[in-house]
Amino acid sequence: MGGPDGGDGGRGGDVWLVASHNVSSLLAFRDHPHRTATSGVHGQGAKKHGAAGGDLEVAVPEGTVVKDRDGLVLADLISHGDRWLASEGGHGGRGNAKFLSNRRRAPGFAEQGEFVEERWLTLELKLMADVALVGFPNVGKSTLISRVSAARPKIADYPFTTLEPQLGVVRMSDGVEIIVADIPGIIEGAAEGRGLGHQFLRHIERARVLLMVLDAAMVDGTTPDEQERILLVELEHYRPELLARRRVRMWSRADLAPDAIAPEGVHLVSAVTGAGVPRLLGELASEVTAARADAPISDGYRVYRPVPEGIRVARGMDGAFEVHGRDAMRAVSFNDLTNPEALDEAHRRLSDLGVDRALARAGARNGDIVRIGGLTFSYEGGDDLRVDPERQR
Repeated sequence: MGGPDGGDGGRGGDVWLVASHNVSSLLAFRDHPHRTATSGVHGQGAKKHGAAGGDLEVAVPEGTVVKDRDGLVLADLISHGDRWLASEGGHGGRGNAKFLSNRRRAPGFAEQGEFVEERWLTLELKLMADVALVGFPNVGKSTLISRVSAARPKIADYPFTTLEPQLGVVRMSDGVEIIVADIPGIIEGAAEGRGLGHQFLRHIERARVLLMVLDAAMVDGTTPDEQERILLVELEHYRPELLARRRVRMWSRADLAPDAIAPEGVHLVSAVTGAGVPRLLGELASEVTAARADAPISDGYRVYRPVPEGIRVARGMDGAFEVHGRDAMRAVSFNDLTNPEALDEAHRRLSDLGVDRALARAGARNGDIVRIGGLTFSYEGGDDLRVDPERQR
């Protein structure tokens, strides 16, 4: 007899993806892909509100691209500290005290908490390096990066030894540090996906400088000039803007081609003996320093936000009218529609959202089936919706 005193439930925690320089790979998601924030606490009597659930921050490497299951890019986490809301926590239900009014003196219902849908995302890592080694398979790229840095990639005498990009840090005598990425070998047709081309080419996108590694002693006799032509064609087909990137050219494996004479501006290098390496590193350091000063490759944190969908009516495969939109979903999912008072409140909220008018414009007629979330209604003319108890799910 003391009146309504139910407190509100706490909202659920959000799940955030946060770029961190302390994380270098996405391997943590391979065996454990699920991430869940904590739920809010139930409201209690005496108008005690439940506590909100704690947010969950999921660390991902810098350069992580987030896509939905259809491949649409949702966010691009480029720099340390960039964060993106991967899943918003559900709203807590309001206690019956919130529905007290002059017309409703003893509300006998309260809202239920919102259950948010599970969401699957695709995470893709694009390496962020100062220099990307671009060349055919088995032309000495891995040997070079092992020579100039502490990286120890797998090295063998057959194509596609490198199946995963390798990063190495090169420290110059003047204190300059540059990050070099050993990209798996590119073959003709890579831009169309041949030889896992797209998986390899994407790692070149953010490199400041491209080091064209051209084999001076290729087994099949392909000349360095022909190799460069094919590589540039593949880069242009993949992303034309890559051709405007700073490029340094080198002929590799000079120890196997003692008679080779490189053109002016091209470095003749043997990663095995070290010949030509210091001069090559000097030019790379100069190009990287200039690139950093001119135009940083990272243009900042990018988020691609879906357009707010509002209320949308579509026809289902069985001819039923389906109402889409989070606000409409909340109006029915928050309430126990077996309670007449809660049903009236849900109908009021749907009317305020314009659902009745949207259904009428979509051509709904008396008796037509209408679905909102997991609930099924029957439509009646005169801007009205009625729940059919036999059709509730």
